[in-house]
Amino acid sequence: MIKLIVGLGNPGQKYSKTRHNAGFLLLDELAYSENSTFSSQGRFSGELAEISKGGDKLYLLKPATFMNRSGRSVSAVMKYYKIQPEEVLVLHDELDFDPGMLKLKFGGGHGGHNGLRDIIAATGSKGFLRLRVGIGRPQGSQAVADYVLSDFSRSDLGLVMSEFTGFLALVPLLLAGDTGSAMHKLHSQ
Repeated sequence: MIKLIVGLGNPGQKYSKTRHNAGFLLLDELAYSENSTFSSQGRFSGELAEISKGGDKLYLLKPATFMNRSGRSVSAVMKYYKIQPEEVLVLHDELDFDPGMLKLKFGGGHGGHNGLRDIIAATGSKGFLRLRVGIGRPQGSQAVADYVLSDFSRSDLGLVMSEFTGFLALVPLLLAGDTGSAMHKLHSQ
């Protein structure tokens, strides 16, 4: 059963539409669809929202620590609410998938993603669920760091946001602890 969904990104208007903020974008849409709002929580170094589903609380977290220090925020929420790694879903950008492609994965390494690297280090666990949000790779000689910190093109942003309904359909399955069905549903689309 998922109790915490973390969207990865960088805080501030400057980064709001960048590829690296794909996790923030989907989490903002989830909060909006559930009429929930984020509030700044200093003790968690981030912004937190709550959703009630069938008597259970689901926490939504946007770390305000910048991508490379996301683990501090995630581990603080996990400790405070006594959430185990397997009860966490992290939404993050994925270079190896075309823009808009979504894939669920449980566990594994960080694959070079600094946000995941820091969460693994801070929590001491790789055993959390990830929703990888495709952003594509840079074309030509553009550096990866410059690419992920640049704004989505209008068409790529449209592709990412069009997949939100697919993500939203997974939430009830994830809350029920049915990760297998969620993966099957998403990956067979």
